[in-house]
Amino acid sequence: MSEDSSRAAWLRQARSYLRHADPVLARLIDDRPDFDPRAWLAQLPSMDLYGALLFQVTGQQLSVPATRRTLARIQALFGGHLPAPAELLGAEAGQLRQAGLSWRKIGTLRDLAERMADGRLNQEVLSTLPDGELIAELTAIPGIGPWTVQGAMLIALQREDVALPGDLALRKAVQAAYELGHLPSQEEVLAIAEKWRPYRSLATSYLFSAAFEQTGAPPVARLGSA
Repeated sequence: MSEDSSRAAWLRQARSYLRHADPVLARLIDDRPDFDPRAWLAQLPSMDLYGALLFQVTGQQLSVPATRRTLARIQALFGGHLPAPAELLGAEAGQLRQAGLSWRKIGTLRDLAERMADGRLNQEVLSTLPDGELIAELTAIPGIGPWTVQGAMLIALQREDVALPGDLALRKAVQAAYELGHLPSQEEVLAIAEKWRPYRSLATSYLFSAAFEQTGAPPVARLGSA
């Protein structure tokens, strides 16, 4: 079986599971028969785990347009691509500040880059860790919270069972889709997402799609908390 046919079979199985597990998702899925949950990745720069974490940290507390502008300036500093850890460490902090990063974010990204450059953290090893262990390793760095890691897991590692309860955009998408009279808390989002296991990433993509079809904003670019 080819990779494409294997992926198509997985999607059929996942969609069928989600339809039966959650009537709200059943409606979202049936309304979007041609939905490609990976299409939004094409709107993002190519990035490894460090690049995805840089992307997530950059966008903390920023709007989508502000995030895109800052990323474009960072890419311009490094010849049109997001920097590897050693490249970021070689840049002047003042240049990164002029690109739009706050001093706090610069400190977080340099701390992460130092740990990867000196071997305390290894991207290949990190990429193989179970979700909980990966989150624990990376949230030991000040400025990197669970949501930041979860977003990177979706972008760089394409993990299949990731929820983003700390993402304000997802909370708003859940509020709209489930017709709630209030903005759900992180705990409420997690409780709703339990029925989506083991396909929480796909369910999240459908909710983002429903919420942002008119804005053109890619998922995981509507950044909330760390």
